Amino acid sequence: MFIKEDNTYNDIREKSLLQWLEEMGQHEDVAVRSGVRLCREYMQYLKEQNKKLEEEKDLKDFYLKKMSKKDR
Repeated sequence: MFIKEDNTYNDIREKSLLQWLEEMGQHEDVAVRSGVRLCREYMQYLKEQNKKLEEEKDLKDFYLKKMSKKDR
């Protein structure tokens, strides 16, 4: 009944961005190379935040389901 979410588009976007960052990491300008590092760190931060929010959502869903069963 449950269908796995299709993340193909997001995976392609992420791989494209990582490839572009790899190319920019070879750039001769120091500011560009530093920006690449900053971008990668920010992407990692956002992934961690997303994971944290997903875990909080799952916990809230579990709690609400548990509470709705109690009320019956």
